[in-house]
Amino acid sequence: MTLRVEVGKKGYIIIPKDIRDLLGIKEGDKLILSIRDGKIVLEPERNVDINEILKRLEGHYAKISSYAKSAKLGDLAHSSLEEEFDDFS
Repeated sequence: MTLRVEVGKKGYIIIPKDIRDLLGIKEGDKLILSIRDGKIVLEPERNVDINEILKRLEGHYAKISSYAKSAKLGDLAHSSLEEEFDDFS
């Protein structure tokens, strides 16, 4: 999506509502302004809760670990490895 905006007094620009809605930008949100290849780039600043990430990783690790502990010799004896890996091709 490309829109034309006008620079106002003191260098202000207004981010159109459609773009704010699309990106979930609300009043008071922080944006990151950078220059890339001679262009102005505005990106929403996303606050990451490291504790939430760690909690999710621990949950995934526990799930993966349970698979490794429950596997027994011969579990794949009657399985086709080609069928197992069909989803990856």
